[in-house]
Amino acid sequence: MNITVLSPDQEIFEGVISSVKVPGVGGQFEVLNNHAPIVSALGEGEVRILKEDGSKMTFHIGKGFLEVLHNEVSLLVQGYQE
Repeated sequence: MNITVLSPDQEIFEGVISSVKVPGVGGQFEVLNNHAPIVSALGEGEVRILKEDGSKMTFHIGKGFLEVLHNEVSLLVQGYQE
């Protein structure tokens, strides 16, 4: 599946991934390939991306939103810190 991670001032990452774990406002959850369509608010916490090649990317966010539709993940974040 593909992901695009954006903050108000930059594109953080775009590419093919196997999964992404995000801090939902009701608790952490993971999105895998063929996930049902969803829009969710995110709270403060750690985002973990597992890239298709097996490498990992981790960063902290203050808040944001996630949308999943047809194996396309859009992650809009504020308070991005590596």
